[in-house]
Amino acid sequence: MEYPKIIAVKPLKNYRLLVSFRNGVQKIYDCSDLLEKPVFQPLKDKAFFKAVRVDQGGYGIRWSDEVNLAEAELWVNGVEVKGAVSELAV
Repeated sequence: MEYPKIIAVKPLKNYRLLVSFRNGVQKIYDCSDLLEKPVFQPLKDKAFFKAVRVDQGGYGIRWSDEVNLAEAELWVNGVEVKGAVSELAV
């Protein structure tokens, strides 16, 4: 299955991300469960977490070469947002 590409990502409070997809859908993805996995330990550093960016081509997001997530994970496990989310900003 092909998933919509990502056009923007914004860090939110409580290890959540606001992910905007090319098809106009926005989803909130909760990263808190990932923090238990060794590869995602760096996300506990708030400055590192806030440095998230979209991969070239919109195929995922990344914090570093080792810490990243694919668009499929964000699309399938994110929760669709209706309306403003500004109060959730970091």
